[in-house]
Order: sequence, then C-alpha cells, then structure tokens
Amino acid sequence: MPAAAKQAIALLSREAERIEIRLRAIEAELMQQHKANPVSRRLAAIPGIGPIGALNLALRVDQTQFASARHFAAWLGLVPRECSTAGRQRLGGISRAGDERLRQLLVLGATAVIQHAKPGRPATSQWLLNLLSHKPRKLAAVALANKMARIVWAMMTSGKTYRPAPAA
Repeated sequence: MPAAAKQAIALLSREAERIEIRLRAIEAELMQQHKANPVSRRLAAIPGIGPIGALNLALRVDQTQFASARHFAAWLGLVPRECSTAGRQRLGGISRAGDERLRQLLVLGATAVIQHAKPGRPATSQWLLNLLSHKPRKLAAVALANKMARIVWAMMTSGKTYRPAPAA
C-alpha cells in the first residue's frame, strides 16, 4: 500500500475516533436531559418511542396549541389529505405537513414495533395484527405512528402514564 494511502487512512481513522467520542458525549448529555424531564420519561414508556424520541417530543411540542389528538397528528403530517366534494369523502395520501423530524421519529419507532409484532407475543396488539394482515407494512407503520402521536398528545395533556390496551 502506498505511503500516501496509509497516511490518509490513519487520518480518517483518527477523525472517526474523534467523532465517536463526541457522539458518546452528546448521547450521555441527551440521556441526562431525558432523565431530568418527567414528560420525556413518561413518553418513553410507549412502545416505539425511545429516550431520544421522547425528549424530542417533550421539548418541541406544546400540546396546548392543539384542540385534539387528531389536530396534533395532522400537524405532524400523519393523516390522509382530504379531497372531498359534494358530500363525498375522498382520502388521499399522507399529507407530510408539519415537523418532518418528529414524524420521522414516530414512523421509525412504529417500524421497529411492527418488526417485532408476532401473533404469539403478549405485547402485540390485535389491532396491529389485523392491520398487518391486509395492509402493506409501510402503510401500517404510518397508521401506527398516527396512533402513537395521538397517545403522545393524550399523555401530554392529561399527565398520565402509558397504559397498554388490555388483551382482547
């Protein structure tokens, strides 16, 4: 291997190590903020929402500006666009309006929940299994993210902790 290539690889290796150290420090700081924020700790109990997602939601969302959970989900861009006329309701694709980062975190968390969804597992809801039986996985992920957003709004406005739906 040429000497110039060895130098370049060594330089890249040192840079990667420096970035790794910085990322660990940032992650430790975020975890400290998460543990200090009671809303963030409550939201992290929702399946599919981890500490970083919960902290993002707790710090960036003012739940009082939304009249309902539906308005919050619409603000995130997790509801279908409506193209209705003459009393005939037509729902289009997901609007993707609102905060892209929060929507991305919720959809990513929903995808993780779907990945572990199995009929025999007690944590898997029957609603999700029914949805997955007749809809594509990505569409189900957006639907689950919409449901998670509504749960987040309800928990933030009521101050209550997450209670999983009882098994049917």
